[in-house]
Amino acid sequence: MKKIVVLSGAGVSAESGLKTFRDNNGLWNNYRVEEVATPEAWDENMELVLDFYNQRRKQLYEVEPNPAHYSIASLEKNFQVEVITQNIDDLHERAGSTSVLHLHGELKKVRSSKDPLLIYDLDGWELKHGDLCELGSQLRPHVVWFGESVPNIIPATEIASTADILIIVGTSLQVYPAAGLIHYVPKDAKKYLIDPGASQNQYVENLTVIPEKAGSAMSILARDLLNEYDK
Repeated sequence: MKKIVVLSGAGVSAESGLKTFRDNNGLWNNYRVEEVATPEAWDENMELVLDFYNQRRKQLYEVEPNPAHYSIASLEKNFQVEVITQNIDDLHERAGSTSVLHLHGELKKVRSSKDPLLIYDLDGWELKHGDLCELGSQLRPHVVWFGESVPNIIPATEIASTADILIIVGTSLQVYPAAGLIHYVPKDAKKYLIDPGASQNQYVENLTVIPEKAGSAMSILARDLLNEYDK
């Protein structure tokens, strides 16, 4: 059974109605990245950061997976599929994908501000000032902020190196270190890049660029791959 590795980005979540930082020059409802998504922001205004992620979490409970998510999950009929996502939502899982690695954390989880290995599922959408971990420190969103390291990038490179087929969807490969994962994929693997802002990369072999939105293009590609490799 061939292995498909999917690298998904903000364009996939956006089609479910989730707002992203890239919607308006690095703004999210008029918040600057520096105000709500950095360690410095947490130290300077914890209440604002908590409220920002509470609102994002609340919105996540109000939306559903879209055709891109369901098309990716459908590939498991004929392929071994591993999803590497830059998104912090759980829409891939809710659509039926069974192997999802989150590069930038998970919105529905929180962690200790003292020990990053103490991670908890959050009951509901609201994390409050005064919610503590077992060490007595404030719980923070389980999200990789700008300026922080990306612990899951190492297992992501290992997954990428095993791909027979790579699908990059909803990202124009401008966010690092995630964008560098394409260079770990075997040269002879088929590669597809789906994003309205995508352009042909002459340094990547066997790359097919599809400059369209995630939902429609992913639905067609999944159908074609399932037909091509139908048992």
